[in-house]
Amino acid sequence: MLILSKTDSTNPEFIALVRLLDQDLAIRDGDEHAFYAQFNKIDSIKHVIVGYKNGIAAGCGAIKAYADGVAEVKRMFVHPDFRGQGIAKSILAALEDWAEELNYKTTILETGTKQPEAIALYRGCGYRQIPNYGQYAGVENSLCFEKMLEH
Repeated sequence: MLILSKTDSTNPEFIALVRLLDQDLAIRDGDEHAFYAQFNKIDSIKHVIVGYKNGIAAGCGAIKAYADGVAEVKRMFVHPDFRGQGIAKSILAALEDWAEELNYKTTILETGTKQPEAIALYRGCGYRQIPNYGQYAGVENSLCFEKMLEH
C-alpha cells in the first residue's frame, strides 16, 4: 500500500531521495547538470510529499510558489526499485490537490528532453507543453509544461 505524507524539505527521506535524483540527473544531463542544479535547491520548500511503499520512502515531489496563482512542481522522483507502480502519478495528483488547497490555479514544471519517462508522465496527467519560462527560456534541452487546476 502507498502512503503519501505531507512534509517539508527538512524531511530526511526526501533529502535522501533528492540525492538519488540528482545523481540520476547528473548522468542524464552531463555537462549541463551544473546549470540545472542551481535551480533545484531544496532549502526552503514548504510543500513536499513523500510516498511510502511498505514503510519505505519510494518517491517524492514538491511544489513551491512561482507567481501569483501559479505553483511550480519540483523534485519529482521515484526510486528505481519502485518504478512502474503508479507512484509518480499518485504523488503528482496529491501535489495538484495540495496546490488547489493553497489556492493556486495552475501548476507549471520543467523537465529535460533526456527524461522521456517524466515527459510521458506529465502528458499522461493532463499537462500541456508551454514555451520555456523564466530561467529555462532559450534552454534547448528543457521542456516546460502547465496544467490548469480544477477548482
